[in-house]
Amino acid sequence: MSYAFPPELDRLVQKELATGVYASEDEVLLEAVRALRDRDEVDAAIREGLDDVKAGRLRPLHEVDAELRARYSILRDE
Repeated sequence: MSYAFPPELDRLVQKELATGVYASEDEVLLEAVRALRDRDEVDAAIREGLDDVKAGRLRPLHEVDAELRARYSILRDE
C-alpha cells in the first residue's frame, strides 16, 4: 500500500526502504509502531520502578544477586 506521507516522514521511510531491510512501507510502519509500543512498555516499567523506590519497596542488591545466582546456577567470581 502506498501512503501520502508529509515530505520529512517520506524521506525517513524511503531511507529505511533503501537499506533493504524492509520490503515495503507497510513493513517500515509496522516496525515503527512496534518500536513505539516497546518504548511505552519500557517507560511504564521505569515509572513503576521509580514508584517502588519512592514507596520504599526496595531490596538490597546482595539479596537480589544471591537469588539470581541461585536460580540460574551462576557461580560467584572471586
